[in-house]
Amino acid sequence: MKTAPSLPPSLWAAVTKPPMAFSPLVGARSVDVVIIGAGFTGLSAALHLRRAGVETMVIEAAEPGWGASGRNNGQVIPTLSRIDPDAILARHRVAGERFVGLIRDSAQHLFDLIGDERINAEAEQTGWVQPVHSPDRMKLAERRAAQWTKAGAKVALLSRDEMISKLGSAAHGTDAWHGGWWAPSGGHINPLALARGLARAVTERGGIIHTQSPVIAYGRGGARWVVTAPEGRVDARALIVATNATTSMFSERLAPAMAREMVTVTSWQMATQPIPESIRASLLPERNAVSDTRGELRFMRYDARHRLVTGGSVIGQQSAGSRLQALVGKRLAATFPQLSGLPGGVRFDYVWNGPIGMTRDGLPHIHMIGPDGYAWTGCNGRGVALALSIGREFARGVLGASRADLALPFTEIQPIRFYGIAQRLAPFALLAARRRDRRELA
Repeated sequence: MKTAPSLPPSLWAAVTKPPMAFSPLVGARSVDVVIIGAGFTGLSAALHLRRAGVETMVIEAAEPGWGASGRNNGQVIPTLSRIDPDAILARHRVAGERFVGLIRDSAQHLFDLIGDERINAEAEQTGWVQPVHSPDRMKLAERRAAQWTKAGAKVALLSRDEMISKLGSAAHGTDAWHGGWWAPSGGHINPLALARGLARAVTERGGIIHTQSPVIAYGRGGARWVVTAPEGRVDARALIVATNATTSMFSERLAPAMAREMVTVTSWQMATQPIPESIRASLLPERNAVSDTRGELRFMRYDARHRLVTGGSVIGQQSAGSRLQALVGKRLAATFPQLSGLPGGVRFDYVWNGPIGMTRDGLPHIHMIGPDGYAWTGCNGRGVALALSIGREFARGVLGASRADLALPFTEIQPIRFYGIAQRLAPFALLAARRRDRRELA
C-alpha cells in the first residue's frame, strides 16, 4: 500500500477554495452503497444517490479531486477523442444509441448540475471547438459534424474563415486553422473547484466521505460487498469502483485486471501569465475551449483570471522539464503571433500533471463486476463531462434501473495482452507526433 501524496502545486490548487475537512475510515461500517474514489464519477454517483435518499459512503485514497478529476485542463467536451457515433453504434449494437445520447448530452448535464447545486466552478459554457490543422483533415471534421448532427447534437461545421474569426488569428496572418467544427454545449470549468463543490453537495445531502483511506481490496462477502482500507472496512449492498487511471496507484490488489485495460498517459498542464485585454480581443475572443486534430493535441482555454491553460502529454511519470515547456510555448507563439507582445514572451506560472487512462480501442470500458457492482476505465482524455454522466447512470443502476434502460454499453473486463510491452511501446506514438510537430514549427 502506498501513501497518498498531496495535490501538486497546480493553478487550480492555488486559486480554489480549500476543501472541507474529512476523516479517514476507521472501524467497521455497514451502508447501502459504497463508492471507491472521490473523483467526478464517484461524486456524481453519490450526489444522485443522496438526491434519492440512499445511504451512501465514498472512500477516497487522498482527497476529493486528487486524481485526474482535479488536475485536468477543465475542458467540457461532449464527444469522445477518437471514436465517433457510427463506430460506437457498430461496436455496441444494443446500448450504443443510448450511449451516444449520453455523450451528446454530457456537457449540458454538467453545466445543469453546476447550476442546480450552485457550485462555484468558474463555469463558462462558451462552446468547444475542434479546429483542423491541415486541409486534408477537413474530411474528419465533416464526418464528425455530420455524425453528431445525425445523433441529435447541435453542432456546426466551420469554414476556414469562420474558424479564424472564432479563434481570433485572422488579423495576424497565420495559417493555423483550415476550418473545423464546434459544439456550443461545451466549454470549460475549474475542475478542482467542481470536485470540491460536488463533495460539499454530497455531504450537505447527508452523504459520507472518508479521505486518506486508500482501499486495499474489495470483494463479495456472502450477499454483500466488502471494501477494506488500512484502518477500516465497509460492507454494502452495492459497490461503485470509480478509480479509473489511479486504479493501481495505491494498491496493486485493488482491481489488477481493470488496471491493465488501459495504458497510463501523464498529461501536463501549463498556465501562462494573465493575458492582457488588448491581446485577448484577438485571441480566443469568444473564450471557447479548443483542442485540435493533431496526433499530439494542441489544446487551450482561458481560466477566470485570463491565463491560457494549455499543455502536452507524455507516457509514464517523466518530468515536464524545460524542453517540454519550451515546445509548448513555441506552439502557442506559432499559433498566436500576437503573444510576442507579452513582456518576456510566453511564460508559464504554473506547471502540473495528472494521469489519463487510454484504452487501445479509444472507448471507455464499462463493467458490471457483480450484483449491484459497477466500474469503468478509460476516459481517453475526455473524462470531465463523460465521468459525471456515467456516475449518474451508475446511480440509476443502483436505484434499480435495468441494464436495458441504462445508457451504458457494458463489456467484460479484457486486460491488454502483453500489457508490460504495450505500456513500454506507447511512448513511440507520442514521440512520432512530437517529431511531426517540431518539423512544422521549424
